[in-house]
Amino acid sequence: MNMKTYTYSEARQQLAALLDEARRAGRVQIRRRDGQLFLLQPATQERSPLDVPGVEAGLLAGESAAWLREEREAAADRLLERASGAPAPTSAAPRRRARSSPDER
Repeated sequence: MNMKTYTYSEARQQLAALLDEARRAGRVQIRRRDGQLFLLQPATQERSPLDVPGVEAGLLAGESAAWLREEREAAADRLLERASGAPAPTSAAPRRRARSSPDER
């Protein structure tokens, strides 16, 4: 691969074009007057392991937050029950039934 070499002055005057070429070609060289040579290449960006595509769950706005809140409260009740040996207090709000899958509707 024939890599393009720019002088420092050319690089300074055409920086945007150099960045575009480095992205296309993989890298470009910049040579200073004293002979020092530098490589300009795009950096690879690491993706977050949490950066995943979404899944259509068929929930209305706020349903997942309400479900999560209920599950946390139920888990806390179970922990309290185990720790104290006494039955956990029941919530005033009735527990919602699990939502059926699309096949069961």
